[in-house]
Amino acid sequence: MDLPVAPPDRIAPHELIEGDCLDVLARLPAGSVDIVVTSPPYNLDLGYLVYQDRRSEAGYLDWMVAVAAALRRVMKPRASFFLNISGSSTRPWLPFELIVRLRALFVLQNHIAWVKSIATPGDTVGHFKPVGGRRFLNHNHEHIFHLTLDGQVQLDRLAIGVPFKDKSNIARRGHAGDLRCRGNTWFIPYDTVQSKAEKFHHPGTFPVDLPRWCIRLHGQDRPVVLDPFLGTGTTLVAAEREGAKGIGIELDPAYLEIARARIEAERSAPG
Repeated sequence: MDLPVAPPDRIAPHELIEGDCLDVLARLPAGSVDIVVTSPPYNLDLGYLVYQDRRSEAGYLDWMVAVAAALRRVMKPRASFFLNISGSSTRPWLPFELIVRLRALFVLQNHIAWVKSIATPGDTVGHFKPVGGRRFLNHNHEHIFHLTLDGQVQLDRLAIGVPFKDKSNIARRGHAGDLRCRGNTWFIPYDTVQSKAEKFHHPGTFPVDLPRWCIRLHGQDRPVVLDPFLGTGTTLVAAEREGAKGIGIELDPAYLEIARARIEAERSAPG
């Protein structure tokens, strides 16, 4: 039996919907979403307020395949689904097990590595959690799987482009300007925080630039952007900045209230 779903909380043009994502997705119109950007729970026993992040591996994979199938139904034919997920040092297989299961539903059009921290000779930039013991390296990146219905979605690669290092390549390679594709490694630093409050007491936040780059890369004017695991609202903050309509689904009313407050703060910020 379906659980009751609260009516959407509208902050035009955005909608924030409290409820289980499977129940809510079943009520959304088919073929109505341009972009999905989301980071689901990773099944690593993290401390969410309501959700219990400790399913069996088989149960978690079955659940995520069901969520992906529900997302496929609401996606338009030329939609993009950006799935941010990671394993851990002791549970490294989960992202790969999941993406193989999703092969029945989607084409893996791009696999992007989100680099949260990087070390180059003599310097390090970004933040990572410390790792105890001597078996494992620090976990400095996560996956962003770009999934589409047929693998033929055209992207605006230069919307998140970077300047050429060798400027002679601009004319020599016939480029229109000093901008080239960023590639499939995205360095978006994970800011160091001093307390859980700085992450809104949520264990799985991501920087706002991550969904912003996904929205820009998809290359559509005023798209409908969906996050079925909204958390504290980062995807809708990105949608607000990019002139998109955001739809966020969240099980926890406390996180949903934080998301609303963040969107309102974004609108009242100077500039």
